[in-house]
Amino acid sequence: MAKTERPSTSTSRSTKTSSTSTRTSRSTSTSTSTSTSTSTGGAGKKGEAKGRGSKEARRVRAKESLAARRERVLEIVRRLRREYPGATCSLEHADPYQLLVATILSAQCTDERVNMVTPALFRRYPSPEDLAGARPDELEEMIKSTGFFRNKTKSLLGMAGAVTERYRGRIPETMEELTALPGVGRKTANVVLGNAFHTNVGVVVDTHVGRLAQRLGLSASDDPVAIEQDLMKCVPREDWTDIAHLLIYHGRAVCRAQKPRCGDCVLNDLCPSAFKV
Repeated sequence: MAKTERPSTSTSRSTKTSSTSTRTSRSTSTSTSTSTSTSTGGAGKKGEAKGRGSKEARRVRAKESLAARRERVLEIVRRLRREYPGATCSLEHADPYQLLVATILSAQCTDERVNMVTPALFRRYPSPEDLAGARPDELEEMIKSTGFFRNKTKSLLGMAGAVTERYRGRIPETMEELTALPGVGRKTANVVLGNAFHTNVGVVVDTHVGRLAQRLGLSASDDPVAIEQDLMKCVPREDWTDIAHLLIYHGRAVCRAQKPRCGDCVLNDLCPSAFKV
């Protein structure tokens, strides 16, 4: 009786190894595919949702009349005032000089950090005349933690020198005079005019104000100058200074850049981007 031939051990092991390798390869491929799909899909949905919010805000703004937008802004301001009754300039100051210095220092820096630096700075240089005579290296050391300290030192010394020479140490009270000072742009001038002199010449547009103006459908531009002009058209002049404070407070607390809390927002029924960003 003939013996049944058994498969060789090497062939059997080879087959098992091949089968195991194939299963591992398929498993790895499936896992990678699932991981990539989940990662890409999540990012895609987030980006898509953000895009829908932006598009919706632009669409609403395009269809909304200026009169209707002004009415909506009145309600926005009313609600935000109720939500943030203490909204004001975050830069601590005692006079126009201190506010001008603090605002120059606040470029690319948090207000909290500036408020940590300015008390010692104002004790050392209590007036524009004192600041104008500061040694650059000493001033740089005092403001170093605010970032870009060399450029800010040049701006502070230039501003203080010009104020001392042209205005005998008095901070000027017009947009034209302020923006003619070294290191002072329109945004800085708006901060000083609105908060130190209580003069509404324009609207301060920082990152929070710009972001919320777009989400609320009050501007379709990314340019701070254009955003300011759009806000000046629909916000009552007497509210130009306050609207910036209110939007900044709301941007920090609720309408954040990455994760806006639309469900907790007092403006969600007035905002075309609510639940879509």
